[in-house]
Amino acid sequence: MMETDADTAPALEIVDLSFAYGATKALDRVSLTAPRGAFTALLGVNGAGKTTLFNLVTRLFAAREGRISVCGCDIRGAPRDAMARMGVVFQSRALDANLTVAQNAAYHGALHGLPRADALARAEAALAQVGLLDKMGEKVGRLSGGQQRRAEIAQALLHEPELLLCDEPTTGLDLESRAAIVRDAHALAAERGVGVLWATHLIDEVAPADRVVVLHKGRVRAAGTASDLAGDGALSDMFLKLTRAPEAAVEEAGA
Repeated sequence: MMETDADTAPALEIVDLSFAYGATKALDRVSLTAPRGAFTALLGVNGAGKTTLFNLVTRLFAAREGRISVCGCDIRGAPRDAMARMGVVFQSRALDANLTVAQNAAYHGALHGLPRADALARAEAALAQVGLLDKMGEKVGRLSGGQQRRAEIAQALLHEPELLLCDEPTTGLDLESRAAIVRDAHALAAERGVGVLWATHLIDEVAPADRVVVLHKGRVRAAGTASDLAGDGALSDMFLKLTRAPEAAVEEAGA
């Protein structure tokens, strides 16, 4: 079978994306790539533009400048195909606390046209991967914060997306829960070939081999593997240098 552009294209490709809230520019000609089967960290302090970028990729906001492509599908030209290929975990909680994990999965599956039996079967497999299979019958409100996040990631995988977007998914969680969720996301990339774009401001969520895109004040300041960007120092030192330096002194690193 011949490979198509959708089979070989990056999970996410963004080219010259700009967006403004009135006179305030939130994103300024942002370009980045999230490959398939790789964990890409979108690293930036609060207010860097990470959530705005996610809102544009998920079509909550309309992108008028620049191009967004999901697995080769243009977000404006083929929005249905592009959206079908992505799963999303937003910063705010999305599960219904009064429903069980299984009921949430069935509802989410129905939104993607999955029969209830198929949605539950896929939910079992996804929950097993994140260590929550025994919680299918539990009401979401009874789960810990870390368990809820892992259930959200499992739910986002029900329709077998090729791109997983996670916007600050570990906010408010304890260190152990954060570490478990980061491990789950890395495993999804390595074992299932999912392209993960992981927005965070926490350096300890990034592994040396991860791809990193540093976003600051709406612009890409650096891109590459974490180890390459860190050089002989620490990634945190590079990050602080790029995000604390005066605007005129910040130099963009290679893509």
